[in-house]
Amino acid sequence: MFRSGPVCAMLHAVAVPQPSIQIGFVLYAKLISNSGWKLKKNSYLCGVVPFLPFNVMENKNAIMREITPLSDRDCFYVADRKKTEFTYPIHCHAEFELNFTEHAAGVKRVVGDSAEVIGDYDLVLITGKELEHVWKQHECTSKDIREITIQFSPDLFFGSLINKNQFDSIRRMLQRAQCGLCFPMQAIMKVYNWLDKLASAEQGFYAVMSFMRILYELSLYDDARVLSSSSFAKIENFSDSRRVQRVQRYIAAHYQEEIRLTDLADMVGMTPVAFSRFFRLRTGKTLSDYIIDIRLGYATRLLVDSQRTIAEIGYDSGFNNLSNFNRLFKRKKGMSPKEFREGYRKKKLVI
Repeated sequence: MFRSGPVCAMLHAVAVPQPSIQIGFVLYAKLISNSGWKLKKNSYLCGVVPFLPFNVMENKNAIMREITPLSDRDCFYVADRKKTEFTYPIHCHAEFELNFTEHAAGVKRVVGDSAEVIGDYDLVLITGKELEHVWKQHECTSKDIREITIQFSPDLFFGSLINKNQFDSIRRMLQRAQCGLCFPMQAIMKVYNWLDKLASAEQGFYAVMSFMRILYELSLYDDARVLSSSSFAKIENFSDSRRVQRVQRYIAAHYQEEIRLTDLADMVGMTPVAFSRFFRLRTGKTLSDYIIDIRLGYATRLLVDSQRTIAEIGYDSGFNNLSNFNRLFKRKKGMSPKEFREGYRKKKLVI
């Protein structure tokens, strides 16, 4: 059933009293052996024995929750993989993740309700523990794909360290990455050699310092792009402005209702014209686009998590008619609500 080699030999030697755990180990071996993972001294396999790869799913539409091999005593772990295709299912996990892909043009990257076809190089940071993500083969024809995955604990910056002035930019980056953060090519080229060296280095003290340097350098790129909507990711992502925060909280609580520009402007003591300019300056979006994105975020979450009809989801998300919902969804997501739901379900794997 599986390819012979050190992976299967090691797992066969482990005595497992519970059948469910044994099944988990066997599947884990299959996923690794079919994905081209390097077996190195500090590789993923070092921690395979104590862990199940995923929780068993009861709901047939549930997203797979990965249990990573990151030890409580380690700051991070690195997996460096050469592969010919992406076969890993859509999943989420509590650990933060920095994922780099090379020679993977044509792969579809799905992070929350964002779905994009990537180029030869891609670098994404994900810090939302409930944020589903997957890299799907799609139109990629490369047989020389490289993927470096670094997973690290949310408490890496223990206690109040992350709140120190010297970590301001890293803290802001980690907060933005709760919805997934895609870095521009300039940032990728800046850290490329450090990622390459970190993937093959012993994971000692200097490796941790090197990883910190990578995070710091990435945090300086303000043009890194947020991927998923905050409403889909279940994240409160508010402006620094108190007036804008007040409006954002109102929209989050009343997105299912009709929202009038005049009411929001009155709420913060501004004229509608002045408020519209002010809101766009602070959020980077027009008020109309912001409300549509919030509603679509809730809609995409319902498409993934519920069995409701598309019409019901449209109305429950604040759209006043089905045709308007379908039109805006396709314009923003590049596909219909039905196509989005079917695409998500195809990427799910139940064990």
